[in-house]
Amino acid sequence: MKTELVSKIDQSTAHRKSREQLSNYIIRNLGILTEFVEIALDTAHKNHVKAFWSLELVCQKKLKLFVPYLDLFCEVLPKLKDDSAIRPATKICFFLSKSNHRKNGISLTQEQEHLLIEALLDRLIQNEKVAAKVYSMKALFVLGKKYNWVHDELKNIIEQDYANHSAAYQAATRNLLKKLNK
Repeated sequence: MKTELVSKIDQSTAHRKSREQLSNYIIRNLGILTEFVEIALDTAHKNHVKAFWSLELVCQKKLKLFVPYLDLFCEVLPKLKDDSAIRPATKICFFLSKSNHRKNGISLTQEQEHLLIEALLDRLIQNEKVAAKVYSMKALFVLGKKYNWVHDELKNIIEQDYANHSAAYQAATRNLLKKLNK
């Protein structure tokens, strides 16, 4: 028997309004947050991608709600295969890295930081779509403020790949290279 949550995820679409409605429903009903996150992070679940779309918005609005699930997220992140889940996952990584860098933000453990860095570097060298690569670069740039070697690695990767990618990727890398070369 389907739970109400599974039915709502089932009925959701990639449209922004649909994703917003589901994310707002989750935020208003925090008792189902664990089930929701488990669906999003269960790559075998038929609705895992749809759940990820709205999980991104939950994290954008209320990132601290996601803290209890960080270890599971770090474990699942490198195993994601579907482009439609990878993009929101890398965007969540960006939210996490920005918040971790702020004074009153969330605090990632050193192990979580290293797992994110490793997964994001892998995304950059794999054949991912531009959005996932751009969010990976942005997150790595922020994490590299704490770990200098990350900036060196990031710079090497994007300089090597620059000519092999689309204009959108090149524009994003040009901006990032300016920051890295300061």
